[in-house]
Amino acid sequence: MMYNNMFDGVLNWSFGNVMAQYFWLFPLAVVWSLAWKGIALWQAGQRKQLPWFIAFLIVNTFGLLEIFYLFAYHYKPNGVKRKR
Repeated sequence: MMYNNMFDGVLNWSFGNVMAQYFWLFPLAVVWSLAWKGIALWQAGQRKQLPWFIAFLIVNTFGLLEIFYLFAYHYKPNGVKRKR
């Protein structure tokens, strides 16, 4: 007796095939993350915000924490928070 699985076409994939198909996403994610991390580290360093600087060095969120910092805590050079 032959077993007929209704998910044969759907679940018949391997991790290697998926990685080979989406391998181009890895370098793109690295460039994306490093760009935002570099900008945020530079801004935090210029403003002498040590807790933010340390958080950016330790935490890797693919740029999400860095983007939040840059858009929510971005200050003008004279220390006045920008108007929204």
